[in-house]
Amino acid sequence: MRRYLFPVISGVLGVAILLSLGFWQVQRLGWKEGMLDEIEARITATPVPIPDAYRPEMKYQPVAVAGRTTGEEILVMSGMRDYGGGYQVISAFQTEDGRRILVDRGFITQDERRQPRPPVDLRITGNLHWPEERNSSTPEPNLDEAIWFAREVPRMAQHMDTEPLLVIAAQVQGDAQDILPVPISIQGIPNNHLQYAATWFMIAAVWAGMTVALIWRIRQRKF
Repeated sequence: MRRYLFPVISGVLGVAILLSLGFWQVQRLGWKEGMLDEIEARITATPVPIPDAYRPEMKYQPVAVAGRTTGEEILVMSGMRDYGGGYQVISAFQTEDGRRILVDRGFITQDERRQPRPPVDLRITGNLHWPEERNSSTPEPNLDEAIWFAREVPRMAQHMDTEPLLVIAAQVQGDAQDILPVPISIQGIPNNHLQYAATWFMIAAVWAGMTVALIWRIRQRKF
């Protein structure tokens, strides 16, 4: 029996640990789904005027704003499945009450990059957002071409002389100038916990199978 002791103990402990990791991911899945439901409810709530006092924790707050673009814009490298590569158009926006903010008006293709987009009056419904897209491998913006590689709200606001506040347009009333709005959606928020759980359970099954195979080989050596 001593010959079976180590493989049995290691097999049971290994399977128990792997199963616990799988069930933990299942719990995380439930937590993430609840969080996504909460975010979805926040995104689709009734729009309100842009608050005077705001902070990054207020992201996804639906807002409605009216005013005029200034003609100043930043193009952020982007892409869409049905259109290929292109840019997100971040415009400086002068509100009716005199504030200067940033508005992510949506997507244009590479061919539309140099089309004129003069100042235009717009009424926009969208969501506040402070995306965190920059990482250690993100290139510096090409300021000569006004091309950026991530939406960096504080830095873009300083460059455009606006408040550090970005509205992601969902609906635009007025001349959209062929810019396709890309509303905020929970589809862009990763939720891989089900895959992680399945992976841990599969590894647990493999571990259990290897343990049974090892015990069978030990038993065969007795004869």
